[in-house]
Amino acid sequence: MCVCSLVPMAIAARRHYTPAEVVVHNTPSDLWVSFLGRVLDLTSLAQEYDGTQEIKPILAHAGKDISHWFDPRTGELKHRIHPVTGVRVPYTPHGPIPHVSLEVPGPLWRPVGVPWWVDPKYVIGFLTEKARPVRILNVLTGQECTLTVCKEDKLSRILERFLPFNSHASGYTFKFETRVLDMNKSLEENDIPDERELFLDLGLEDNFYIPALMIYFNDDLTEM
Repeated sequence: MCVCSLVPMAIAARRHYTPAEVVVHNTPSDLWVSFLGRVLDLTSLAQEYDGTQEIKPILAHAGKDISHWFDPRTGELKHRIHPVTGVRVPYTPHGPIPHVSLEVPGPLWRPVGVPWWVDPKYVIGFLTEKARPVRILNVLTGQECTLTVCKEDKLSRILERFLPFNSHASGYTFKFETRVLDMNKSLEENDIPDERELFLDLGLEDNFYIPALMIYFNDDLTEM
C-alpha cells in the first residue's frame, strides 16, 4: 500500500486544497497562504516586495492559515484604535504588511488600490472543509493506494490525484460496492459518507474503515 500526499497540478479552475497541500508552498519563490476558506498564491507579491519589511510577516506565515489576521464578518483585516491618534487602524501584530497604509499620516503615505487580500488575481482555490482518506483498489493487479482528498472533490478530481500512480486511470471504471460511480459527483454525493466521527464516538480508531473505490480496467485499447 502507498499513502499518497499530492501537490496540486496546474489550475484551470479553482479547486479545493487540503492544509497539507498548502503547507508545502512555503518559500519566497513558491508562497501560498490560506485564510477564511480561500487559498492564495502570493509568490508574485513576495517578489514585488522582496527585501522589504512589509513582506516579512507573510514570509513567516508562508504555507500557513492566516485567518486570525482577518474579521470573518467582513473579510477585511482586523482593526484597533491607535493609542496616540485615537484613529481606527488595521491591526498588524506581526509588523507592517503590503498594501496597509501608514498608521500615522506622513510624507511616505500613498493610496492603495486593491489590497492583496481582496484581489481575485491571487485566489487559486479554496481550503477544504474537511480532508478525508479514500482507498483505490485496482482489481486487475491487486494494487491499493490510500489518498487524502478534499470533501468537495468530484470523482473526476480524485482520478486526477490518482494519475501519478496509474497514468492510465482514465481508462478504468470506478465502482463502490458494485455501483458505478458518477465522476461528476463527490464521494458524499455518491453515497460514500465519511464515518470517522461515528467511529470515534463508538470508541474505535478513526481509520477503522476507509472506503475503497474499486477500479476496473475497460480494455478500451487506448494508449498505455
